[in-house]
Formats: sequence, structure tokens, C-alpha cells
Amino acid sequence: MADFEAYQEYQRIDDPQEDSPPGEEDLLLHVPEGLRDSWHHIKNLDNFFTRIYHFHQKNGFACMMLSECFELVQLLFVVTFTTFLVNCVEYDVLFANRAVNHTGPGQSPTDRNKVTLPDAILPSQQCTQRIQDNSWIIFLLIMAAVFWIYRLIKVFCNVLSYWEIRQFYIKALKIRKDELCNFTWQEVQERLISLQREQQMCIHKKELTELDIYHRILRFKNYLVAMVNKSVLPVQLQLPLLGNVVFLTQGLKYNFELLLFWGPGSLFQNKWNLHPKYKRHGNRLELAQQLSRIILLMGMANLLLCPFILVWQVLYAFFSYTEVIRREPGSLGARRWSLYGRFYLRHFNELDHELHGRLGRGYKPTSKYMNSFTSPLLTVLAKNVAFFSGSVLAVLITLTVYDEDVLTVQHILTAITVLGVVITISRSFIPDEHMVWCPEQLLQYVLAHIHYMPDHWRGHANKSETRDEVAQLFQYKAVFILEELLSPIVTPFILIFLLRNKSLEIIDFFRNFTVEVVGVGDVCSFAQMDIRRHGNPMWMSEGQTEASVYQQAENGKTELSLMHFTIKNPRWQPPQDSSVFISHLKDKVHHDAQSGPPTQLLLSQAPLCASLQSNESNIGPENLLASVVAHPVLTASGLQSRDHSLMRPSTTASAAASVLASLSTSQLPAHSSRTRPHGVPEATLYLSERTVMDSMSSNTLQSEFASAEMSLHAIYMHELHQQNSNPQRTGGPWQRDLHTQIAGLQAPSTPGHLGGWREEDEEEEREDQELMCGTAAAERDC
Repeated sequence: MADFEAYQEYQRIDDPQEDSPPGEEDLLLHVPEGLRDSWHHIKNLDNFFTRIYHFHQKNGFACMMLSECFELVQLLFVVTFTTFLVNCVEYDVLFANRAVNHTGPGQSPTDRNKVTLPDAILPSQQCTQRIQDNSWIIFLLIMAAVFWIYRLIKVFCNVLSYWEIRQFYIKALKIRKDELCNFTWQEVQERLISLQREQQMCIHKKELTELDIYHRILRFKNYLVAMVNKSVLPVQLQLPLLGNVVFLTQGLKYNFELLLFWGPGSLFQNKWNLHPKYKRHGNRLELAQQLSRIILLMGMANLLLCPFILVWQVLYAFFSYTEVIRREPGSLGARRWSLYGRFYLRHFNELDHELHGRLGRGYKPTSKYMNSFTSPLLTVLAKNVAFFSGSVLAVLITLTVYDEDVLTVQHILTAITVLGVVITISRSFIPDEHMVWCPEQLLQYVLAHIHYMPDHWRGHANKSETRDEVAQLFQYKAVFILEELLSPIVTPFILIFLLRNKSLEIIDFFRNFTVEVVGVGDVCSFAQMDIRRHGNPMWMSEGQTEASVYQQAENGKTELSLMHFTIKNPRWQPPQDSSVFISHLKDKVHHDAQSGPPTQLLLSQAPLCASLQSNESNIGPENLLASVVAHPVLTASGLQSRDHSLMRPSTTASAAASVLASLSTSQLPAHSSRTRPHGVPEATLYLSERTVMDSMSSNTLQSEFASAEMSLHAIYMHELHQQNSNPQRTGGPWQRDLHTQIAGLQAPSTPGHLGGWREEDEEEEREDQELMCGTAAAERDC
């Protein structure tokens, strides 16, 4: 009987007519007649919610369609212009290697030999004949035409699709096109949830939750985030001489998605269900061999298409970056978050705009941290290269100003351009002599925004090894361009020689970490943020999790993702196990806040808060974060002017707890009477309360405070993790107790003591400064 029921279940899943995930089949729903329209019982909710999200993020129908049309024009322009440059330009004439004689009355000898642009362009008949005689050009043009027609059809389908979404926004969500930019995604999401109660978009579930919508939009991205977190995908390569190298490009990511999710032979049989055979343990070896063969075929296809993809990549990069490099050569030395970094740092159930905003806030502190590392040898070389290049450039510019005919000399303009590029690049390696960086404090700022930091970075911020690992997440733009250019060559070998060896591990991963959610379908179990199933005892989950080492998410991603999702969606009601974890964290915050310094003292000590001391109610989100990050560097001189009776032994964790507790107790009189939002459990109440002014009710400012609150939680949870991992250590300079400094300040003056400071205390303070500033030479300035 059980086998028959299982057979029926698999038959139901395999049925191509099944148009939505399994749910409550016997659920009877009443839909008012006035609301019966095309948005009742949507067959593909994944695609529908994704289009709603993209419509909002890309600012509506007009912007989206204009962008897609210009993409078609760009493709047509690149192909046409390249064909013209290859076949229709006479380069011997253009470079003046062949003389051109313009005969005509009244023309001087100089004008007769002057080359004009039309002289270098072949007549249309001759140009056409050249194209027809080159079979390779014909083949490439046919392929480009086929691809362009495919893109044209796709754009036409998108026009129809997004016109429907436009009507949905106007008629169902009651958001006019001119008001779309005034609505945040959270507001759109609330209207979607309310609309589900009136008009059943999903008929297998009475009500949608925020997590259901996130699951629909991020179903496959959550899998990729989990696979990067568990090191299932081969993106870290061990290369001779280069060592550990991270390689993940858009092309390689596209191949991963094609193989695993939506390509022919992928693991998912439709948009929301993993194929039943991958859920069974018995045939895992056979499935691994089958996946290995598919990966081999995909790798061979990439190898055959490599020349064409490479040509396209080179042309697109040339037309995109050449003008930028000429105008701003230093742009290649700018940094950007790598694709690997975006997956490594991404929370489960974090939408694109949330990730971009968080990494955008962390851009400046991360840039400062990377710039704090300088090579003395490279600095000396860069200074001298800049001096010699600048000297030659100065002479050429002076000659040009004196007589502009100098520009007509062969290669003078080229020399001026190249020297300018060399000087710009050289100066980027010369540090500012007046700037002193503190790597440990900068790394703490970085952690506040990126939320993830390996344990071995702690206390080693000034080490080159730490910098190299940060560089894998925060790469040079030049490295990004180079990787994308090399991607068509490297991707086939990664697929054939590395990913194939991971076939069995991939099959096991999808079998072990896929769960079926009612009304949603199959999702990655990590995306459920289930503390009991995937929590780590070292991240405040002790006694609350039953996960083995294999089941635990790395770097506390389950706990941090849960906190992030709860803060971003304060009306979401988490499951029981998650509520217990959040409640436990809330109690821990209030307990640690009692041993922390007063919030007002922290705010007054923060460098960014100095201008706000006169108005205690004007507390900005950036100042809350600065008050905690700046707390460990409260020096003796700063403490001498304070009332020592207010000071208590404290750490970074207690400082963060003190500020977090102030958010929950609503210390400002203007917000002493806040009510609990509907549907928010008591355990998560303090996460939705904001200590802000009455004028700070805008959605943008609320989002900023939510981000600052999550940053404080990231610092606090990392500090507690360090305490749990190293119970006999303070964890480096950021957890160093201030009790010794305060006791030294209050000690009576005795022989051998100067102002209450002992020589041992002075030496200890000097060591702390050296650790925080990275070099002993910077001790005075720090």
C-alpha cells in the first residue's frame, strides 16, 4: 500500500499538467466574483514574482523596454562596426603608408598629399565584395544574425510579459506608474501579501508570507549561496606559483545554472521541483555518472564555442572600456566586489538590492583597508617612474604650448597619452604621507557591513595573508576584466576536469539539502534558516541545534541570515525554533548591555558623533555603528576627562549590546510609546523598534537604521562567537578589557608612578596601539 501511494506521488510529480507545487489539495477557497481575472491561480509564481521584483527594481516598463532595445542596438552596432573596420577601411592610406594625390585647381602641394577620412574608406561595392569573398566573415555574420533574432524574439516576449506586470501594478496593487519610484520593495511586498487574501494567486496556500515570496524569487540563488558556503562548487583553484586562486565569472556561473537548474538534463524537472530520482539514495552513483556525462558534453560545447565567445568578449571589452581607460587610467586600479565575494557574503534569502546596498556601504571602509597596505619597494619605484615620466611629459606639453605643430610629429600624441597613463598608474601606488591607517579598526568597519569574516582574520588585520583573502572578495577592476576575457578559455577546463569530479558530491548535496515547502515547492533547506537543522553551537545555537558538522552552515550563515531576514522583514513571524533563538539572543543582548558603557558615553566618544553632542535626539544610523567600532580605542587621554564612576569594564560585545538595548527600550522620549506591529511576536519586537526622531519616519531612513542594526548584530554575534571559540582568550585587541586602563588612571600616585600610570601600563598601552595601528611608527598619530 505504501509503495502504491509513493508511486502515485511520483506519478503526480511527473505529470506535465501539474502547474503548481504540491500543497493543500483539499483546500476550498472562495474568490469574490469581482476579483476573478488573469491573476487568479497563477501557474508559474516563481516567474511572476521575479518579474514583479525586476519591474520594481528597474523603475518600470519604459526604462526596462528602453534598456532591452538599446541592448539589441548595441549588439547590432558591435557586429556592424567591427565588420566595417575589418573589411571596409584601407589602413595603408589611413596610416599614410601609401601616398594620396588630390589633383585640382588651386590646391597647394600640402593639401594634395593630406589624407582625409573618405580616402581611407573603400567604396561600398568593393567593401561588399571583400565580405563575400571571406567565408569566415559570412559564417560569423550568420551566427550573429541568428543570435540577434533570438534576442529580438525574447525582447518582444518581454514586452508582452512586462506589460502584464504593469497592468498588475496599476489594477491589483493600486500603484500608478508615476508613483512606483516612491514605493520600497517592502511596501510592494506587503500589498502582494494582502492581495493574496483577496485574490488567490497561489491556490495551494491561504496566505503568503514574506519568506514564501523570497523563496520564489531566490530559489536557485539560495542553492548557489549554499554550495559556495559548503565549498561544493570548484571555484577555488590551486595553481603552481600562484597558490590559491578564486575563479568565478559570469560565463562560469551561467554554465552552473544551465547544468543544475534550467538547462536540458538539469536536476530540476520544472521551476519548482527537484526531479524525484535525485531524492532517492539508492541510485546516487548512477545519477552521478549521468551528471558527469552531461558536464562533459557541456564542457566540450564550451570548448567548441570558445573562439566565438572569446572574440565577442574582446570586442565588447574594447568598446566598453577603451574610452574609460583613456579618460581615467586610474579606473583600472579601482576595486569592485567580485562575483565570488557576492556569493560568499550573501545571506540566505537576501534580494539583489539588499545585497548591493549592504556591499555599497562597505565599499569605502574596504577600500581604505586595502589601501592601508603599501609596499616600500614598490613605493620607491613608483615615485621614480612618476618623476621621469612626468619630466618627459612636461617637456612635451611645453613644446606643444609653444608651437602646436609639434603635435603633427609622428607618435608625439601617442607618447603624451602613454606617459599620462604611466604617471596615473604610478601615483596610485604612492600612499598619502599624511594618512595613518589602523587596519584592525578598518577591518572591524568592514565586518560591520559585510557581516562575514573568517576566524583567522581576527587579530591579523595587518598580515598580508589577510589582505590577500580580502582581495579575493574585493578585486581590482583590471583583474575582473582579465578574468572575464579568460573565461571562455578557462571555463571548459573547469567543467571537464574539476566539476565532473564533484558530480557525486553535487548529487548528495541536492538530496540532503532539499526540502518541500507547502505552496512553494522544493527549496534549499539552508534557505529555511532552520536553527535546529543547520545551526552551529559556536554561534549561540548551543542546545538549540541537532545539526552535524556536515549539516551546519559555515561562518554562522544560518544565524546571521535569520537575523538579517528578521530585521528586514519585522512583520514576518518565524517558526518556533527560530523564535527561541531570537528570544535567547535578545536576552543575551540585555544581559551584556548591563556590563557595557552607557550609550550616551559611546555616542560622545564616536568620531562621527562629535557634532551631535548638543542634541541627543539627533542620532543617525552611521553614528550608532561608529560608537561601537570606535569604542575599543578609547585612550587614556579620552578617559581622563570623564567621570570614572560611569565607566565599567567593557568589551566590543558589551558596547554593541548597549547600543542594541537602547534601540529596544526606546530611550528617546519621542518614541517611548511604540506599539507592536500586527503579527510580530514578542521575541522579535526589539528588532522592529527604532530609536529615531519623529521626522525619521521615511522608509529610506528606516532602511538605514535596519542596516545599522544588522551591522551591530554582526559585530555582536562575531564577538560572542570568538568568546565561544576561544574561552580562555580575549580574542585580540577588540575584546580587550578597559579595566586595567581605568584602574591605572584612578590609582594613587606613588614613587615610580606618574599621574597614576605605571611604566608597565605605559608599555602595555604602547603594544595595544601598535596592534591597532599596524606599525610602531604610526603609534604617535594613532
